[in-house]
Amino acid sequence: MGRMTETTHDRVGEQSIVHRREFDAPPFVVQRAFTTAELFAQWMGPRGSTMRIQHFDARTGGSFDYVVEAGGDWRFWGSYHEVVAGRIVHTWEFQEEPAHPTLEVLEFRELPGGRTALEVTSTYASKADCDAMVASGIDSGMDGDFERLDEVLARLAH
Repeated sequence: MGRMTETTHDRVGEQSIVHRREFDAPPFVVQRAFTTAELFAQWMGPRGSTMRIQHFDARTGGSFDYVVEAGGDWRFWGSYHEVVAGRIVHTWEFQEEPAHPTLEVLEFRELPGGRTALEVTSTYASKADCDAMVASGIDSGMDGDFERLDEVLARLAH
């Protein structure tokens, strides 16, 4: 099986999407890029955007609130329900969408050669919310974020 360099996005049932991607870094390093504010701000959001972090406490029981500045301000917030080695469970909300939190489960799995398989399961409050997210182009946005994450991980390796 070859290296998966692109993110896959698969609809699972009416309310969930599973995103999968492999990274050239060990799981603990990839997870650190999701749980360290300074690293997270370097890759989350479209290329050329900047992030204003209001609050970022990536631990079980913690929460986050940040604004992506990209031709406008896009606010995201949520709560961390579980942050343990290899797994993050959190909810998130976006200012432009109805007030229905999305539940995300992130699994960081070790692959041979010090690599990581990341699986993100996003479960929406309704079929309509999931349909709207698919229609919004979230897949290409996530692809861009993960390309930026690849760059951050490469810098961390040196």
